[in-house]
Amino acid sequence: ATILASAMAFIDGSIVTIALPAMQTDLAAGFDDMQWVVNAYALLLGSLILVGGGMGDRFGRRRVFVAGIAVFALASLACALAPSTTALIAARGAQGVGAALLVPQSLAIIAAAFPRDARGHAIGIWAGASALTTALGPPLGGFLIDALDWRSVFWINLPLSAVSIWLALRYIPESRDDSAAGNTGGLDWTGTGLAVLAFGVLTVGLTRLAETGGSSLTAPLLVCAGLAGTAVFVLAEARAANPLMPLSLFRSAAFSGANLMTLFLYGALSGMLFLLPFDLIARRGMSASEVGLALLPVGLIIGTLSRAAGSLADRTGPRLPLTAGSLLVAGAAAGLAAGLSDIWVGVMAPLVALSAGMALVVAPLTTAVMNAAPDTQSGTASGVNNAASRLAGLFAVAIVGAVAAAVFTNAAADAVTAGDAAAATAQIRFGQLPPPGTAGRAALEAAFLEAYGTAMRVTAVWGGLAALTALFFLRGDKALKE
Repeated sequence: ATILASAMAFIDGSIVTIALPAMQTDLAAGFDDMQWVVNAYALLLGSLILVGGGMGDRFGRRRVFVAGIAVFALASLACALAPSTTALIAARGAQGVGAALLVPQSLAIIAAAFPRDARGHAIGIWAGASALTTALGPPLGGFLIDALDWRSVFWINLPLSAVSIWLALRYIPESRDDSAAGNTGGLDWTGTGLAVLAFGVLTVGLTRLAETGGSSLTAPLLVCAGLAGTAVFVLAEARAANPLMPLSLFRSAAFSGANLMTLFLYGALSGMLFLLPFDLIARRGMSASEVGLALLPVGLIIGTLSRAAGSLADRTGPRLPLTAGSLLVAGAAAGLAAGLSDIWVGVMAPLVALSAGMALVVAPLTTAVMNAAPDTQSGTASGVNNAASRLAGLFAVAIVGAVAAAVFTNAAADAVTAGDAAAATAQIRFGQLPPPGTAGRAALEAAFLEAYGTAMRVTAVWGGLAALTALFFLRGDKALKE
């Protein structure tokens, strides 16, 4: 039940990324609109996943798990029927609410069912099976987009939701944190509101950077306001009776280090997967089905190796696989940044490295987080770590989008200034290129490659920072194993 529900949320993310170019064309949307199709989901998921984990500990993990699946299914229906970009973005936000309820319960349910000495193995099975299931998402989504349209990718969530709910009600025993269930102080809705507001303002500011190319004063002001709001959120959590994000968890160096690493690593992953389809479709001329098949090895490799990586972390501690895996992710980003024309060297080899790196990281990182927190706060700990990964993706898409859009706009303007009249008559928008051989193609493709490479190098730096975090801040291998 937990594998299928988690895979549903993961599949949705991968399919939507592949569908972005088709959505952009069909809805006549801008690049910033496509960022919000991704970020509306990530914002609500990242902001509410903390309260979702707390609700599971308090009200019952199975109950909240089933409610989240139901909300996710209804929101998927709304996405499929969305008449406009605005409606689609709103429905994607509703999907994020449902995912915020179901995702943290998946790991909390596993943590409640398995002792610590077997938890890494169990989480490895969950991660591997989820990855194998998720691997079917890109090729299935690409086929549906080419055969039908982008709306069809949301319909597949309805039967998956029905099966997940049946399995949960039939097989999952209810579990909760008795101390939280008996607490009369209520959930931290103040913290929740501050989190949504602060992260939302920060995301708007970063996205505005992509829209304006850094020429507007509004964007940096919004970014500063979002950062200030984040500081207010932290201060409020320190004083809250029932904090959404208990700061006591961060007294553990292992917990703090693992979550810092999560921010860097999942930022790199999300940035890469957001940019890659634009290169494959707009520049290389691949169809959505071909893009799906190109991404198929990612899930297959992660699914095949995650179980072994989880068991390895149980024996040796997480430091070695986390460091090695992060370096592979950084190398994959650097390989994609090169923009080599050969598909096998320029795309597939980096994707294999990315897959191997994430396979080494997923289960050990998750196990490190769960083992660094008390069992009574497993739902909250899962929520904090999931929030870190989702918010990393949220900010990464906004940042790499801003970088790519700014560099592309400037490079295209330089081409026009240099006298490329064809470039001046073409539509200058990152993610959309004229067909090969048409006016402005050569100049705008060069501008695209410059922007794409610059943004990918940013993700490579994040991968390197993740490796450094694992190397220097996750030294307590023995403590994590115990």
